[in-house]
Formats: sequence, structure tokens, C-alpha cells
Amino acid sequence: MNLTGKTILLTGGTDGIGRALALQLRALGATVIVTGRTPERLADMAAQGFETIAAELSGPDGVAAVLAGLGDRPIDVLVNNAGAGTGHDFRLAAPDLADNDRCIFLNLNAPIHLITHLMPVLRARGEAMIVNVTSGLAIAPRSGAPVYCATKAALRSYTQALRAQLAGTGIHVLEALPPVVETKMTAGRNQRKMPAAECARQIIVAMQRNAPEANVGLTRLLRTVYSLSPALARKVMLRF
Repeated sequence: MNLTGKTILLTGGTDGIGRALALQLRALGATVIVTGRTPERLADMAAQGFETIAAELSGPDGVAAVLAGLGDRPIDVLVNNAGAGTGHDFRLAAPDLADNDRCIFLNLNAPIHLITHLMPVLRARGEAMIVNVTSGLAIAPRSGAPVYCATKAALRSYTQALRAQLAGTGIHVLEALPPVVETKMTAGRNQRKMPAAECARQIIVAMQRNAPEANVGLTRLLRTVYSLSPALARKVMLRF
């Protein structure tokens, strides 16, 4: 897809991968509408000339806020990037089920709801795109984050089925699978991390090429291992 002149709705666009995507997409000539939940970050993006929509997407009210903020304006691309982790490790403490539920809604339900509500708008564009940002952990989970991994695996499955449904409609469906990226969510994790700007660059290249998947950075290696031995890939990742 030629992104110049396209209108893009980008959730979680005020920080991390989303912020990097917003800046790079605008540099390519796209109009980017970003959603976020932190007033200071929203104000920063607004000061840089982005249209912003305040929305906490961990519940239905956040989806409603995005749709109300968008109004009846057409969009060409929906990027479901907003996401968060949640603790669920019985080796450390009893899980907070309310926090788990918020994570499940944010990572899985919110993208499904936005896609469903915005499908008529995307169909009307002739050429459109849905980008769902999952994770390398959608391929093989890590033991310390089972709920987060489950949401990303579920969104991966949904994305694959959605791609098959929309084949031939003019709506391209792309799944982006980042590795561990340098963001606030991964702060404190002592492992190799990809800069958010490089992750965004690789996702955008996949968008321009109309690729079905963007296996970013070390995710490519994980995909290779998984293709050779799913059991080995799971064994390796479950150590973390």
C-alpha cells in the first residue's frame, strides 16, 4: 500500500511502538489519528500536530470513546497497536483477576470490537488495511506471562481467520509480531531489546509491501525454530 495521503487510526499511539509508528507514518505523508490514555502523552502528541483521541481501551467505554472521537470520518488503515501486560504467575503471588480481565479486553476484545464497528468504513474505501500488532509470544508463550501470551495468540488466530474472510475484498490484513522492544512495558527486563523506531520501520515496510505478516527482529528466528520444531520453540520460550 502506498501510505501517502492515507488516513490512519492508530491505537496506543502516544508511546513506544505506537509513537514511533505515528511519527514515521506521518513522515510518509499519512494523516495519523492516535489514541491514548495518558493525558501528558496525548498533550505531547497534540503539540506535535497529531489529532488525538483519549480512550482507555481496557473496557467497552474506551471503544465507544474512539468511535465517538472518529465520528463519521473515513479511514483507510486501522492499526490495533494498544496493548499491555498483566501479572499471572503463581510462583510469585495470587493473580489479580480484575487486572487480567482488563488485559484480555485491551489486547483482544478491543481490536475485535473496533474492526467490527469500522468494517463498513473500511469496505467503502476500496483499498484498506487492518494491522493487528500481536507478539513473538503469540507463536510460543513464556511461563511468566500466560494471560498476555494467550491474548496475543488469540489475536493471531483471529487475524489469520479474518484474512481468509476478507480475501478479495480490497481490505488487506497484516499481523505484526514484534520481539521484546524498548518500551515502558518492558522496563526492567534484563534482555536484548529492539529500539521502538526500528520495530516501527519494519512494520511499515510490511504495510507498504502488503505482506501478510511482519516478523520483526528476533521473531524471525523464533518463526524459523517453530517451523522446524514447535516443541523446541515452546521449550525454549517457556524458560522465560
